[in-house]
Amino acid sequence: MTSQLHPLEINPQTGEPFLRLAAPHQNIIITPPRQGDQSVTIQHINDPAIYRWLENPPIPYLPEHADSWIQIVIKESDVTLEYLRKSEEEFPDGLLQFVDACPVRHIREVKEDGTDVLLGDVNFRRSPFEEVLDEVERKQMQEDNAKKQAGDPTIVYAIGDWLAASHHGRGIMTAAIGLLMTAWGIPRMGVRHVVAHTFAGNIGSNRVFEKNGFVNRGLFDNGKIARGEKKIMTLLEWKHEQ
Repeated sequence: MTSQLHPLEINPQTGEPFLRLAAPHQNIIITPPRQGDQSVTIQHINDPAIYRWLENPPIPYLPEHADSWIQIVIKESDVTLEYLRKSEEEFPDGLLQFVDACPVRHIREVKEDGTDVLLGDVNFRRSPFEEVLDEVERKQMQEDNAKKQAGDPTIVYAIGDWLAASHHGRGIMTAAIGLLMTAWGIPRMGVRHVVAHTFAGNIGSNRVFEKNGFVNRGLFDNGKIARGEKKIMTLLEWKHEQ
């Protein structure tokens, strides 16, 4: 019988689910967020090489910001994992159930002694339709998209991510997004349409998405202001081949 957690592996010592990247990145795993991730998150989010490309985190990024955020994402992960575990009992035939989220999102590097260190974050969410310039139309599209049930192939998702500057340029995020798409998003969420919204000039991030089959649809201006600075956006889009 196939586990509802499939294709997640389980750490035999901690019971934590994870996905492992393929070689040459087999020392990189993706796990649920953990209590204790706050300090490393603060360190990375306060790095200009990271926050310049992010819209939401306040800068300086303080312990209270990190603690609030970690509690939110832990709860989201726990909800998905609890649903999957209950589905083990409700669907003993092993019929895999669609879910609306990926329970693993924190990227970690496993050291030779077995410990690991947080490197980044990557996650799916329902699209905010940033590229829709009319505010009323955008809000309506968000509401319609949010009402759809998990597994609906017409749902439009968005991917957000960040990675420690020390590990940029190694292909880690390209591999992580590819793994989440193929191992979880497509088979477990029914993902068929995904977008990414990046700030203009974020060439590295754009290349990560393009290497995963996203098409660069060009620039758009929706009036975005991030930390007092006007931002032009890039839309990247992926659609499942029929």
